[in-house]
Amino acid sequence: MQVTLTIARYPIWAVPFAFLSMAIFRIPLWLNKKISFYKLMGSGRNGTFDKVPDFRQWAILCTFSGSAKPLSNQLSDCYGGFISGWFRFFNCETFTLLLDPIEGHGSWDGKAVFGKPGPDVSHTGAIATLTRATIRLSRLSHFWKNVAPVANQMSTAKGLVTSFGIGEIPWIKQATFSIWQSKEDMKNFAYSMKLHADVIKKTRKEKWYSEDMFVRFRIVSTWGTLHGIDPLKGMMYI
Repeated sequence: MQVTLTIARYPIWAVPFAFLSMAIFRIPLWLNKKISFYKLMGSGRNGTFDKVPDFRQWAILCTFSGSAKPLSNQLSDCYGGFISGWFRFFNCETFTLLLDPIEGHGSWDGKAVFGKPGPDVSHTGAIATLTRATIRLSRLSHFWKNVAPVANQMSTAKGLVTSFGIGEIPWIKQATFSIWQSKEDMKNFAYSMKLHADVIKKTRKEKWYSEDMFVRFRIVSTWGTLHGIDPLKGMMYI
């Protein structure tokens, strides 16, 4: 399965058109027969679950049907000419990852959108992870009270390359996409750091989520920049 995640950053003058794109882009994505699932999302400011949105930064995540030919490093090949032309017209900076799911569980809108991958125990290179959840309204205060300290620790965690906070609905449907130098670094943060491990236990015991998902990906390729740099420049993916 092929998966793409594109982070698009708009000039400040074009922010109203970024909001507009979240409605307009649904049409070409829905009409694209290669795409089996897509999500248009906003972004948080601090690279993880965040109450404060970054109105200049937005995200597109897509999965492609098994019959789709291998994607090239071109936005037009992934999403079609309209979306790639829109980003060019509004002088957006974009960073795109082409991904292959290798392990995971959970659902998104009630579907196993990444299939039932792995686990792929042979992978030893850099790894990307997607953690998403739909938070129960009755547990919103518990979630946000506990997640902020974890987010602060994650920003300085050993082996973290970069991360993006993305989501469909502010405060309720949230996700973090993070890239780690190795699976070991990711697991050390997830399970060895006491604060994070305690929060994981709370989410299960107190049933914070009505739906959740955790997926690990092999990074196939990347292209583009954010804030003028390639966040993965010089990294070996495999």
